Amino acid sequence: MTFNRTPIHITEAVARVIKNTSKTEVETVRYLDSYGKYLAEDLYANDDLPMFNKSAMDGFAIRAEDSKDASGENRKSFKVVEEVPAGTTSDYELQKNEAFRIMTGAEIPTSADAVVMFEQAKEDGNTFTVRKTFNPSDNIALKGEEVKSGDLIVPKGTLINPGVIANLATFGHSTVKVHRTPRVAILSTGSELVDVDQPVERGKIRNSNTPMIVSQLKRIGIRAEVHTFKTDQLDVIIPIFERMLKEVDVIITTGGVSVGDYDLLPKVYEHFQAEVLFNKVAMRPGSVTTVAKLKDTLLFGLSGNPSACYSGFELFVRPSVRYMMGGNDIYAPLIPATLEEDFTKPNPFTRFIRAEVRYTGSEVFVSPSGFNKSNAVTSIARSNGVIVLPSGSRGFKTGDAVHVMLTDVTSGVTKFLINEDF
Repeated sequence: MTFNRTPIHITEAVARVIKNTSKTEVETVRYLDSYGKYLAEDLYANDDLPMFNKSAMDGFAIRAEDSKDASGENRKSFKVVEEVPAGTTSDYELQKNEAFRIMTGAEIPTSADAVVMFEQAKEDGNTFTVRKTFNPSDNIALKGEEVKSGDLIVPKGTLINPGVIANLATFGHSTVKVHRTPRVAILSTGSELVDVDQPVERGKIRNSNTPMIVSQLKRIGIRAEVHTFKTDQLDVIIPIFERMLKEVDVIITTGGVSVGDYDLLPKVYEHFQAEVLFNKVAMRPGSVTTVAKLKDTLLFGLSGNPSACYSGFELFVRPSVRYMMGGNDIYAPLIPATLEEDFTKPNPFTRFIRAEVRYTGSEVFVSPSGFNKSNAVTSIARSNGVIVLPSGSRGFKTGDAVHVMLTDVTSGVTKFLINEDF
């Protein structure tokens, strides 16, 4: 039952969300439109790379055997017989002590097997001398040395970044399969909310949660549909939910998830007989965070307090949405850091503290970014991470080792994991 609130561990809460998240369908898009999405298929090389032996330097292509025994006292002389710019080649057969003048990226003619950098040669008109012995393949990028045709280049589930775009172009993939971008709606409820350009009357507050979530979604490539309702009337909210459930994959609400007389979202979930995955998490701030599922639509009920709302999005919404998009690396990185400021408050639940993270070149340091109650908003602006303090701890001192979640890193190589020890 919705009002029965038994807190569950943060690890279990995250696991329940991902278990109940489905990937969106696969679609084909132009490769230049795929940035920020996730590959829905493995990307294989359809050619060797390089596709041919090519010069890695500007210089002279020679037969390596003609430079044998060259030294400062025994310079070997070569005659330039032809020039080979990038994009061209030559079928001329080099004779003894002949050379091509060749540019970086140009195909190595079959009769040459080494390249002398310009800096390694002493030029005199159409001749040059060298004072060292060159070996076959010196300064040559060999065919297939990077990848062979048929090799796996980028696995399915990889975030498409500029490097992936470059690989798509390199191997001639003008289109690519990706998962459809999830459709997300944000519903802000509360008669106390006013818009950013409105005066604040007594007892009212400006709506900061909605624009914050809009920005958090943009950070992972999602543009949301926004609805704001300055009412706490159930009969007004229900029809809006009915329409949204037909159109979107995710509905995010802020506020209204507690058990006060005007907190209506639990009643909304009951009205639709939604499956409530959890309605209380052993975390601070944001313990009232609620996640429910109705058919294939996930309903994220985040706290109305800004800091709690921010943390709830990063912990639950972000990995879920990235999983929908087919991502393998869906969690924000969690890294070790050294605490630079005392935090003596006991932690009966896992605590998430907005933080300023700095890197000295050899060590990562972190400190709370300011006022850290759940209703704080100014500290979020100065934060680039979140300190994770384990439950059951009785406070931390300067110099203690902690973990920090890098919320401003959109893609990480470290899997987000909160151990049972936290």
